[in-house]
Amino acid sequence: MLRDIRTFGKILRAITTRDPAARVRRFYEFTDPENDFAGQQTRYVNIGYWQYPDSTLDEAGAALATCLGDAVALGPDHDVLDVGCGYGEQDFLWLGTGKARSVTGVDVTPRHVLAARERAERAGLTDRLAFRMGSATTLPFPDDSFDRVVSLDAAFHFHPRSAFFAEAYRVLRPGGLLGTVDTLPLHGDTPREVFRSPRFSLYRFSIPDENWHDRAAYAEQLTGTGFAEVGVRSIREHTWEGWFRHWGDPGRASTPDWWQDQDQIRRELDLLDCVLAVARKPG
Repeated sequence: MLRDIRTFGKILRAITTRDPAARVRRFYEFTDPENDFAGQQTRYVNIGYWQYPDSTLDEAGAALATCLGDAVALGPDHDVLDVGCGYGEQDFLWLGTGKARSVTGVDVTPRHVLAARERAERAGLTDRLAFRMGSATTLPFPDDSFDRVVSLDAAFHFHPRSAFFAEAYRVLRPGGLLGTVDTLPLHGDTPREVFRSPRFSLYRFSIPDENWHDRAAYAEQLTGTGFAEVGVRSIREHTWEGWFRHWGDPGRASTPDWWQDQDQIRRELDLLDCVLAVARKPG
């Protein structure tokens, strides 16, 4: 009972603070990693790319990271910036598969950054893999620092996302690519108030109004920032739909508490899109 009260207090502080970075940080700090990732080998903080009916959470998380890496053509000569990196799972994957020369991860949640740093130290990768606290909208790097800037299932939190686009443009070298996997409403006029299930409540409370628009507006913002060769396509059939099939599998031994109202989750899920966006800085 006491634990439930404390958890409720953390959630209440997370959704009522006016500081956007604090809201995101608190949202991820009240979760229990040992419980969230129980039975998993990895700590991907994404909805997954579900290529096969029997994909595991680990496989789907890695597949979405690979999908993003391939979309921006990550290569061994690239210095990569990962914004909203979470526990950095995708960064270890990209570096370990020869997809980057170096990766720098930035996140606002101390728990994420500390865990990723400690893992990099244990693996002896600190010369090529670094993690630091930082805001997506005021990136702590000089102009023209990276060949690729990526954000995997995180940019909907950035306040506002358009400021992140501007910062990504600034720190990219000429000719560099920005790539994101992001959650949006399928239709820009969908009211956020309809998201009432525990799983999707973050879209009601945690996403800035400025970020609540469809993929056409997303592309317009990228173009307006100065990016060229902008492409924004939906991948919801392989992300949200696969995610729903995984958690709704009647053969599952157990389901999380937030899955109690499956019909409500289905109705809300039908309002969401997941996009893969790629844009190039001219030069």
